[in-house]
Amino acid sequence: MAHIDVTEIQYFLSDGTQLLGGVTFKVSAGSKTALIGPNGTGKTTLIKIISGDLKADEGAINRSGSMGIMRQFVGQVRDESTVKDLLLSTAAPELAAAAAKVSACEAKMLVSDDEKVHMRYAEAIIAWGDAGGYELETTWDKVCMAALGIPFDKAEERLARTLSGGEQKRLVLEALFEGNDDLLLLDEPDNYLDVPGKRWLEAMMARSPKTVLFISHDRELLNNAATRIVTLEPGHGGATAWIHGGSFGSYVEARKERNERFEELRKRWDEEHSKLKELVIMYKTKAAFRSDMANRYHAAQTRLDRFLEAGPPQAIPLEQNVQMRLKGGRTAKRAVVAEKLGLTGLMKPFSNEIWFGDRVGVLGSNGSGKSHFLRLLAAGGTDPEREHLPVSDVELAEVPHEGTVKLGARIRPGYFAQTHTRPDLFGRTLLEILHRGDEHRSGMAREAASGALDGYGLAGQAEQKFESLSGGQQARFQILLLQLSGATLLLLDEPTDNLDLHSGEALERAIDSFEGTVLAVTHDRWFARSFDRFLVFGSDGKVYESDTPVWDEKRVERDR
Repeated sequence: MAHIDVTEIQYFLSDGTQLLGGVTFKVSAGSKTALIGPNGTGKTTLIKIISGDLKADEGAINRSGSMGIMRQFVGQVRDESTVKDLLLSTAAPELAAAAAKVSACEAKMLVSDDEKVHMRYAEAIIAWGDAGGYELETTWDKVCMAALGIPFDKAEERLARTLSGGEQKRLVLEALFEGNDDLLLLDEPDNYLDVPGKRWLEAMMARSPKTVLFISHDRELLNNAATRIVTLEPGHGGATAWIHGGSFGSYVEARKERNERFEELRKRWDEEHSKLKELVIMYKTKAAFRSDMANRYHAAQTRLDRFLEAGPPQAIPLEQNVQMRLKGGRTAKRAVVAEKLGLTGLMKPFSNEIWFGDRVGVLGSNGSGKSHFLRLLAAGGTDPEREHLPVSDVELAEVPHEGTVKLGARIRPGYFAQTHTRPDLFGRTLLEILHRGDEHRSGMAREAASGALDGYGLAGQAEQKFESLSGGQQARFQILLLQLSGATLLLLDEPTDNLDLHSGEALERAIDSFEGTVLAVTHDRWFARSFDRFLVFGSDGKVYESDTPVWDEKRVERDR
């Protein structure tokens, strides 16, 4: 059985800022340990240190057992990688190297008939087999059938970017849990998964003997899957760890009691410190006139010095103060009208009306067309008027469709991109983006921009470029831009995926006070409780409405 010991890990960013300030915890054999904490506290960095992708400045990592890793990029693959490449990212280094050699030899054979090239290819094939490659392909066949519904030989050359984010995640998770590794590091494994997928992940973790350390912000998943929780808590000298030895069900109350205890201990320490200082001052004053008080003065001073040397009790952890304020504005009563709207190759035609002020959850399995529907609305619908153009420069791929969907008067769509793909923001700092403005929002003075960033817990990232932010920080900044843009229709594609627990609650409050209409694609069962209508993209290709969340729709049956 595998375990991990993390001892006094310290890590400094390139600008000298201390990100991790002596993180210590243990992941015991067979446990399912969740790593949580505010966005930007170093969770992914810590996972990279444990995996060996990064080197800590101080401290040590000790572990036992072979290790499989799901890195954060899974679900966001948009390059020329294939399904086979994605599966190889979960394989042992020697297998990945053997596969790379086979691919390189195959590429050379395409342009050369040299006998030596063919010999090297034969040697590479033998090495692949000796390393266990063919046994692995048998496992991958099972994995592809479970995740994609097709065998490995039909899936291996398929481009990973043609899979939905959830399909990419499920594929890699299936491979890791079916694999031989004893220890799994999973960086936000639930992102992009639909609810059946999350339930599968919860069940898989419950019955698997593997040791799992995973990052998640999904409150339902934490409640159902984690057996213990490690919280990275920000501090002035970098983040430290607090360990809760139970499930998320008891976490909130335990954390509250702990912080109250710290507050009481600090209060008592301050009171004792004040008394000792007053005692020293009193004896010092008396010793100036009476020599017999000198010994008492020195004794009191020694007592104060020892008290200060022992130091105060642990400080109450710093808390993020995220205050999201989405304003909106009055629009026509009918915000969205769909008439015989069909998404080509995805969903059958449907008709529906969404009214001003509605909070609509868009539900269904991965690949059913939910994100396409949101992108169509974000582009202004069918033949958009100028007033319906999006309030940002986010790039929106065309959505082929039949029928029509139109937006009402004074509707300005504001779009939150699930994958945070915003080339329009790359290469610029957050202050620069806010200061310059664009055609959709006015520029802001430095002081006002800093205040706006502070309200979203991003003051410390003001001089960072957008692409260097953590996933949660990028999400919060996107929401801030929506606040500043004057959007009256919020189109949110999985907005809580990368938000920490505190930020997710802040978003729920902001949506509740927003004057306008909200449509959100979500697989977050906790978040969905705050919506009052649901459009469900069914497994039969039909879209229907429900008053309550529907989480059991299966994958749409299509030719793959």
